[in-house]
Amino acid sequence: MNNPTNSARSMDAMRFQTIGGRPPPREQFLRPELAPQLTGETIRTRDGRTFLMRDIQRTDIDALRRGFASLTPQEIRFRFLHPMTELPPNFAKQLCDVDPAAGIALVLIDPADKTGPVIRAVARAYIDPATHVAEFGLVVHHDLAGLGLGTFMMQRLIDACRERGVVELWGDVLSENGAMLELCDHLGFGRHSEFQDPGIMRVTLDLAQSA
Repeated sequence: MNNPTNSARSMDAMRFQTIGGRPPPREQFLRPELAPQLTGETIRTRDGRTFLMRDIQRTDIDALRRGFASLTPQEIRFRFLHPMTELPPNFAKQLCDVDPAAGIALVLIDPADKTGPVIRAVARAYIDPATHVAEFGLVVHHDLAGLGLGTFMMQRLIDACRERGVVELWGDVLSENGAMLELCDHLGFGRHSEFQDPGIMRVTLDLAQSA
């Protein structure tokens, strides 16, 4: 399941101590992961909470995994179309490492969580460079339901896709996911049943006509 501001990156230098004059084990010299950058477009919800929206970054692995861990089983199934019990680090790394030429991923970050920054929503598009058609995915944490954030992020994703020259946006949605289907209806997507699986609806938006 894309106007941030720029900020300077910083990282404390690593310091090592030697024992008996010998260098420390080689593993200690591995470069640590940088912390997620918390600059972005400030989003304030109707209930007074503040979040940051920006493109996903390679350093968002932990924040993405924290957000995944707080999703319900139904939210995970609605986003990935099948059950998942965890988001493995390697998969999270792939999701955070987006090639700008082939994908867009907008994230909504809660910077105030006591466990560290948490990604609470993701709107993503995978662009086929040959056809200029993109598949989208969206997930919004249940704690943010009813605040319009899903619609807001999808509108931003649509705008970003159009800027990249995408001519059509499509996605597969479980038929029981009424909230997502209603959101797509509101944004002008058409829908039809997938003959391979009657439990899945294919939704499509012609970006050329809707421009």
